[in-house]
Amino acid sequence: MQTVKKQTLAVCAGVHATQDGLTSTVYVLLPILAQSLGLSYAQVGTVRAVYSGMMWVLEIPAGILSERFGEQRLLVFGLIAAGLGYGILSTANSFYGVLFALLIAGTGAAFQHSLSSALISRVYDGPSRRVALGTYNASGDTGKLLFTGVASLLFGVGIAWQTVVSGYGILALLASAVLWLALRRLRVKGAESIQARHPSTTASWGITDRSGFRWLAAIVFVDIAVQDGFLVFVAFLMIEKNMPASLAAFAVVATLAGGVIGKFACGHLSARLGVVRSLFLVEVFTAAGIVGVILLPPVAAFVLLPLVGIVLQGSSTITYGSVSQFVDEARQSRGFALIYSMANGASVAGPVGFGMISDLYSVGTAVAIMAVVTLLPLAMCGRLQAGLNRVGQ
Repeated sequence: MQTVKKQTLAVCAGVHATQDGLTSTVYVLLPILAQSLGLSYAQVGTVRAVYSGMMWVLEIPAGILSERFGEQRLLVFGLIAAGLGYGILSTANSFYGVLFALLIAGTGAAFQHSLSSALISRVYDGPSRRVALGTYNASGDTGKLLFTGVASLLFGVGIAWQTVVSGYGILALLASAVLWLALRRLRVKGAESIQARHPSTTASWGITDRSGFRWLAAIVFVDIAVQDGFLVFVAFLMIEKNMPASLAAFAVVATLAGGVIGKFACGHLSARLGVVRSLFLVEVFTAAGIVGVILLPPVAAFVLLPLVGIVLQGSSTITYGSVSQFVDEARQSRGFALIYSMANGASVAGPVGFGMISDLYSVGTAVAIMAVVTLLPLAMCGRLQAGLNRVGQ
């Protein structure tokens, strides 16, 4: 059983690293696309939002479809669609061409988070589940760091963005073939067999405490809106500090580097301190860190960015790790789909909203508002704790 657990986690982590790496490459593409296509800040936010928008629309259907077809097939489908989307992106030469390509890639990205999280939650339980989900979340940030880091380096040495994007598309298609072979060997039991052994005794969505789940979803929405907003516009903030666009893209890489540590460390932190205390700490430090990045000169801000990344992105491990506590065992895919759908909605609203503020005022003003918004979950923590108490955590 221990071997199955580790192999399941490894396979899901591999999918997560690839899909999140592809998703985050958009961040370092944005300054280049903005210059080559003459995009406004609102259009920059829209480019990012269309990717997240498809994930938002399809996250819940993906969770429901997994109960019929199994998570494994849909994970493979997701990688194939993401690869095709990147292939189309490499040929795009207009704003609408980019939107269409990212719509296809975003469709593929929707078929991973809730499916993998459900598989992991199914084979792990107790405190080890939080640690496993933290490891899973950290794998996504590892992929983000690797894909964005390599892309930034290639752009920096003069490789055309179309070449890099097409290469990533081919990589995704190869990863789908490897995943299919790995899943056939692993033979992780699908959702149908789990439901047969553990039939749900709750409502169709399996939520055991609706109030607690709603407050958790609200915290996730605010949290992800700030995360995505910061990652989209931190490079533009550095450009406002008179840094060249090719170097400013590394601001995203620096932030994601901290996120790798944060996603893993915050899983352990929440296991030791509890959800609410951990969340309170990381949100306060995130707000303080964002203010520091605004006020400090470029070099000092770069030094601070990995530390900001630890708390900015580590909070996701704390919130996502709590989903399974509010959802019946036989409905884990649906529960995670609901939360990831909320997160993807925030990924649409955050970049577009902060992009409009940047156009009206400045990027610095938009990022300062992010620092204020990130403190909003503190007012919700008491309600979340009450919900956790009701489900016995």
